[in-house]
Amino acid sequence: MNPIEQSYADIIRELGEDLERDGLRDTPARAAKAMQFLTRGYHQSLEEVVNGAIFESDSDEMVIVSNIELYSMCEHHMLPFIGKCHVAYLPRGKVIGLSKIARIVDMFARRLQIQEQLTKQIAEAIQEVTQGAGVGVVIEAKHMCMMMRGVEKQNSTMMTSMMLGHFRENQNTRTEFLKLIRG
Repeated sequence: MNPIEQSYADIIRELGEDLERDGLRDTPARAAKAMQFLTRGYHQSLEEVVNGAIFESDSDEMVIVSNIELYSMCEHHMLPFIGKCHVAYLPRGKVIGLSKIARIVDMFARRLQIQEQLTKQIAEAIQEVTQGAGVGVVIEAKHMCMMMRGVEKQNSTMMTSMMLGHFRENQNTRTEFLKLIRG
């Protein structure tokens, strides 16, 4: 049994369950495998995810990828938070492959996180790889740690944003981005 499996086995026993019960017999292994999948972002780097998909372009108009689904784990309670991410950038001589934006979101989401830090990490990574004139990121998510325990508020949504470059400095750029993602 690997250390993560053993830890799940210990937790299940401490909860008062019988690991020999039919439904639980393989649960430590399944839970360990699931946790490794849910946190696979620790084993990825920005360079690997982007994989050279930066292309020369004379476009300087806003590029937006919206409604990117994200699944992450709250670092405080290790419960999921689920939502969507909207990313925009202003190219300056080069653009990034479209799917790479979603892959960057996933890389950072698949780590133990707080939403505020996740938003910042995505924005800074997009800025680093595109060297654009600005980046805007907005995340909207529902947190199971607030829905399933604690205050148990089922309809609450957390929104975070990070604006860099022209998105921070120019109100018109910021407004255009926010208006476009609201439809």
